[in-house]
Amino acid sequence: MSNKTSQHILSTSANLLGFCLFVITSLHISNKTENHLIDEFTSVVALFLTISSVLSFFSIRTQNIQKEQKLELFADYIFIISLIGILGIITYTVLYFMKV
Repeated sequence: MSNKTSQHILSTSANLLGFCLFVITSLHISNKTENHLIDEFTSVVALFLTISSVLSFFSIRTQNIQKEQKLELFADYIFIISLIGILGIITYTVLYFMKV
């Protein structure tokens, strides 16, 4: 197995997915979803983190070296996109609450 990052992507994206689901649930409980786009953005990031988790899991489980490397690369790219999405959500939230 030549996986270098798949184990890290799997565990980190699963943890961040839990955080995203916590944010979505918190927004729904506090009835703050009707005025904010954070709910939709967080849902998209959660979807990307789920896809990243699944791809990294399949990368760990496959026996085909070429398929393993492709899956790991795709998982890595999608994970980076979701980290940028989390940065965007945090930036939007900070700017919104500084304005209010």
